[in-house]
Amino acid sequence: MSTVKTNELLTEPRWLRYVLISITLLFLGVLLVLPLLSVFSFALAKGWQLYLAALTDEEALAAIRLSLLITLIVVPINVVLGVAMAWLLTHFSFRGKQLWTTLLDLPFAVSPVVAGLMFVLLFGSNSWFGSWLDAQGIQIVFAVPGMVLATLFVTFPFVARELIPLMQAQGSSEEQAALILGASGWQMFWRVTLPNLKWALVYGIILTNARAMGEFGAVSMVSGHIRGETNTMPLLVEMMYNEYNMVGAFAVSSLLALLALCTLILQKFLDWQQTRLCTDAQRRQVAVTD
Repeated sequence: MSTVKTNELLTEPRWLRYVLISITLLFLGVLLVLPLLSVFSFALAKGWQLYLAALTDEEALAAIRLSLLITLIVVPINVVLGVAMAWLLTHFSFRGKQLWTTLLDLPFAVSPVVAGLMFVLLFGSNSWFGSWLDAQGIQIVFAVPGMVLATLFVTFPFVARELIPLMQAQGSSEEQAALILGASGWQMFWRVTLPNLKWALVYGIILTNARAMGEFGAVSMVSGHIRGETNTMPLLVEMMYNEYNMVGAFAVSSLLALLALCTLILQKFLDWQQTRLCTDAQRRQVAVTD
């Protein structure tokens, strides 16, 4: 009897439930759904022909290629560095470990515009390092290398931050067992460590890819906005909008929105796949126990 009364006290009134649900749906509709629908509506307002023409324009194609190139460079590097950083912070104890853990979150705390400005000050022609690179014929700022470095900075934490909690929860017992049984370091990593981390690693790759494709602030500071050369898709959207090319701006924006939606769908599919595999494993375990 006391349990029933307690549950009744903890259950909110029906009207409050409806009010909270309505507020949430209104918030999501106004701030998420309506802007997204508006992008596609404005992009297609003048017909499919102009929409496709805007996407196949030389500057748009150059921006798409550059965004894909930067992403193809940044994601593999971040995977390697993220796994190495997660391994270092979870498997070793050393002086200054807490400092490195704090620095890992620095790209989350620093504004992307400030991050881009740091690279301009470091590799710009007025700096000592930048002038030396210019003398060697190497251009970093206002070129693709600077854009890659800026994107690497803002996307670096995603893979490591997905792996560290999982590595801490799993511990190192399986890896130590593999080493005791005679496995080499690489065999242990490929056959024990990596299979246990695959889902978290995939999530980190998805987040890194999404941020690399849509990064604006840091890349804007180091790109130079050279037409057809250093404009990524987000930068091209700004340039077209400032030039009152609304069809082109919303067409490229819709492409970025589609990439974001595909990323979200892929993430949800992987969540469902992981949940299904865990459920199947639990059922098999129960069947064996019975």
